[in-house]
Amino acid sequence: MDQRLNDICRALAYRFHRLELLEEALTHSSACPARGRSPSSARPRVAYERLEFLGDRVLGLAVAEMLFYTFPQENEGALARRHAALVRREALARVALTIGLDAALIMSKGEEEGGGRHNPTMLADACEAVLGAVYADGGLEAAVTIIRRNWEPLMAEAVTPPKDAKTGLQEWAQGRGKPLPVYQTLGMEGPQHDPIFMISVTVEGFAPVTGRGASKRVAEQAAAAAMLEKVTK
Repeated sequence: MDQRLNDICRALAYRFHRLELLEEALTHSSACPARGRSPSSARPRVAYERLEFLGDRVLGLAVAEMLFYTFPQENEGALARRHAALVRREALARVALTIGLDAALIMSKGEEEGGGRHNPTMLADACEAVLGAVYADGGLEAAVTIIRRNWEPLMAEAVTPPKDAKTGLQEWAQGRGKPLPVYQTLGMEGPQHDPIFMISVTVEGFAPVTGRGASKRVAEQAAAAAMLEKVTK
């Protein structure tokens, strides 16, 4: 076995039956042959996007179950804020570094020279892809075992639920001497009995961001979360 793959298996404490799934989970699109070109190897490399899609859903379910049983007295809103914090890019990138994905990623020379191995988004995407690969190879129980081992320490760091997105964005703006965020209702979509509200939020120095939701409150939170993600990158 390739030493790079062996190191990841050891870090995960999981042995793949189909090692090609792990290799796919570690492969960035820059390392794949251009469309229409014939690869030199018999089996062309495939990038991790499909496994990332799968791993995102597996992680979401596993974290939701962990929170549901760990915090039985908390309401849906508090659990949702905890969940959002645990599945966001920063948490995934931390886990990726813990299991050594930065050293194992397969990418083009140009991507690597551009700092790809230290790119939080790339690390987070690959981390989700690895979880998807474990699920595809060994099922839900194998994936959940790995998620619990790596996410329980992150979950334990937050004694109280994280602030909601609107509060977090407001505190971010105040902490930098900026005016408070401004929310504006743009309109509604869908039928009257089941509308989707569209609300934008503006923060000084940044272009407006739009959120959608089944109520104005939900749409404002969605807009605030998107803006918070934008301003904190």
